[in-house]
Amino acid sequence: MTTTILLLAATLTGPDAALPAHQTPEWYNNARFGIFCHWGPQCAAEAGDWYARNIYYPWTGQAKHHQRTYGDPKTFGFKDVINTWTAEKWDPEALCALYKRMGATYIQAMANHHDNFDMWDSTHQPWNSVNMGPKRDILKGWSDAARKAGLRFGISMHAAHAWSWYEPARDFDGRLTKDDGKGTWWEGFDPQQLYWQNHEPAANYRDQRSIHGQWDWGNGAAIPSVEFQENIRLRTMEALTKYKADLLYFDDSVVAFWPVADEGMRITADFYAMNPDAVVLGKCLNEQQRQWLTWDVERGTPPTPMYPKWQTDTCIGDWHYNRDRQRRGYRGARDVLCTLVDVVSKNGNLCLSIPIRSDGTIDEKERAVCEDIAAWMDVNREAIFDSKPYEICGEGPQLAKAPPLYAQGFNEGKIPRPTKDDVRYLKARDAEGVYAIEIAPDGEAPKCPALEAKGLKLVKSFVRVKDFPAVYLFR
Repeated sequence: MTTTILLLAATLTGPDAALPAHQTPEWYNNARFGIFCHWGPQCAAEAGDWYARNIYYPWTGQAKHHQRTYGDPKTFGFKDVINTWTAEKWDPEALCALYKRMGATYIQAMANHHDNFDMWDSTHQPWNSVNMGPKRDILKGWSDAARKAGLRFGISMHAAHAWSWYEPARDFDGRLTKDDGKGTWWEGFDPQQLYWQNHEPAANYRDQRSIHGQWDWGNGAAIPSVEFQENIRLRTMEALTKYKADLLYFDDSVVAFWPVADEGMRITADFYAMNPDAVVLGKCLNEQQRQWLTWDVERGTPPTPMYPKWQTDTCIGDWHYNRDRQRRGYRGARDVLCTLVDVVSKNGNLCLSIPIRSDGTIDEKERAVCEDIAAWMDVNREAIFDSKPYEICGEGPQLAKAPPLYAQGFNEGKIPRPTKDDVRYLKARDAEGVYAIEIAPDGEAPKCPALEAKGLKLVKSFVRVKDFPAVYLFR
């Protein structure tokens, strides 16, 4: 199989080219719960998601925040925000130890975002965390800490969309070149290696929402150059190789540059050849694509179980740390655990983001959520990790009214609140039994008509942890 993939990597052509089927490795089938370390220079302002794009739309709250904090983005744009990010209190070993106590079995560390900034000593991108900002190899810190904690290590790659994502910057500092840097802190660096705005933009690039309809490079999107595509490929393969990753997450429809170019499929083929136990995650996959990629569902869960294995990635707050969200509050541990139980019962893994502040720490409210999850796992771990999906995922009105997925996912806000009659089932892996998990417990053992119809009886009630999901074993 490795030889086949290596040959195919050199010959892939066209948007419908497909890779050979790739079986989901056993470690990932059993992984169940991971942490998404979604952290980079856009957290420097602590003002939420897509900061490096939205500061170039003057009517947005982030642009107004930027004006108050840093000044005009024509002179102090995102390239300058990068150098204010110092990560001075970041302790990846302490964070990974916390994640391990929460039950996580892997981490998914952001290697770059749509801001096109690399979080390692990148050979092919001078705008990286070793040359500026923290002046630390962030991916090395995460990978070393993960392995010390006994966690699998993966990376996420988002930079393929920088080509269009940064287009609003061209009306501000996005067209600057290396020659413009004389006497500045960034002298010697070329802003075009960050912004890549030396191309004709989409006609509607000043429309803030236009990019959502162009995510798969249609609807008038400016198509990335061969040079840009190759740059992304080289950077991705360098990170996968250097840090011996087991997982690659593409924040793209299917893979990077699909369907207008083959680079994302070439990356996938080379990664599988390098690591036969690798996992590659993509979004909006059809049935054929799910034979060689793992489907990632963003901020959502399917209404019914899905095979083969899939993942949902979600967050207790905004993807990039947001002080306003911290004041308003986060998703609590009960909600996260309800999602985890639902996802695992439907043959999925949950990859959860705990937003990290500019300095590299999590705040007290976030830590409380993490500690609550850890406390529940201390009691109920076996139901999540010593089990496998049952013949039905559960019963109750929440399942009966479960909404469909939308685009990349995005249905979690439409899922009905659970009731005392909502229960999820997982089959005990090494024994004749079924775990019944009441996701909105009321203090009484749940009614489980499907189990009772098979003659199964309640044999064990696990110790309750607050008002979190309650676990029972039937045999």
